[in-house]
Amino acid sequence: MLGNFTYHNPTKLIFGRDALASLAAELAPYGDTVQLVYGGGSIRRFGIYDQVINALRAAGKHIVEDSGVMPNPTIEKLREGTRIARENDVDFILAVGGSSCVDYAKAVAVSKNLPTGKTPGTCISTDSRNPRQIGRSCPWGRSSPWWAPVPR
Repeated sequence: MLGNFTYHNPTKLIFGRDALASLAAELAPYGDTVQLVYGGGSIRRFGIYDQVINALRAAGKHIVEDSGVMPNPTIEKLREGTRIARENDVDFILAVGGSSCVDYAKAVAVSKNLPTGKTPGTCISTDSRNPRQIGRSCPWGRSSPWWAPVPR
C-alpha cells in the first residue's frame, strides 16, 4: 500500500455454553446485514446452525450465507467471500466454526474494503527491493476472533 493509513479491526471472543445468548446485544450497534461464515456442515449436524439462524432472525438481521470454508482456505475462496461481502454490503461477519472459518472471516473483513478494482491476491507490495504479488490479504494468524465487524 502506498501512503499513510490506519488499520483498526476490533475482534471479540465469546466462549461458553451460553455464548449465543449475548449475540443480539453484540450485534445491536451494527447494521442489518450479517455474513454468516461456516465450514462443511458440522454446525448443521450438531444443531448449532439452527440456533445461530434463530438468534440472528430474532435480532432482526438479514443473513447472507458463506458456507464451505475449508481448512486453510484458498485465495479463490477468499475472493468468493469478498465478492459476497461487497455485493451484499455486509455490516458484520459472523464466523461459526474452527480457526479456518475465523481466520477466513478476518481476511474477508479486511478484503471487503480494498481499493476499487483490487481483490485479494492482486495487491502488490511496495518493497522496492522485492516487489511481488501478495497472495493473501492479511496474515493468517492463530489469534482468532469468533466474530468481527467489517471495518468502514
